[in-house]
Amino acid sequence: MIFKNIKKIFHISLIFPVFIFILDRISKIYVINLSKVSFDTELFSSKYLNITLIWNEGIAFGIFSFKEKFFYNSITVIIGILIMIIILLMLKAEGLEKYSFTMILGGSLGNIFDRLTYSAVPDFINFHYKSFHWFIFNVADIFITLGVFLLIFKEFFTKKRD
Repeated sequence: MIFKNIKKIFHISLIFPVFIFILDRISKIYVINLSKVSFDTELFSSKYLNITLIWNEGIAFGIFSFKEKFFYNSITVIIGILIMIIILLMLKAEGLEKYSFTMILGGSLGNIFDRLTYSAVPDFINFHYKSFHWFIFNVADIFITLGVFLLIFKEFFTKKRD
């Protein structure tokens, strides 16, 4: 009985973040290779969506973008520590909260992989309306954002048990 529960927790806790990580890697590799082949960072353009490759050296939405390696490496270490905390929270969580943390973990692993591999995170999804452009983001950012929104939703709309 206990072994079945541990096995189930392990599968949910491992498979979903790995799926998100792989989906993120495939999308980034595709866009990076397309950019190399076309010798352009503007890969697709439409009325509301552009696919434009940029390299984000900061954290969320380019905040804290530093050229100096010390600050960049410090932020990377802090993100690594936060990932370990997310893993602990995910293992202790249940239900919607567990799925939220697995989404955040999967996206975080995708972005930290890029920080360690490229020293920057490739972002390419650019929604816009006329002259207003939203921040450029990637697939990992989508899952991190969904996970955070689900956690906020759970806090606001579920009853607390003592």
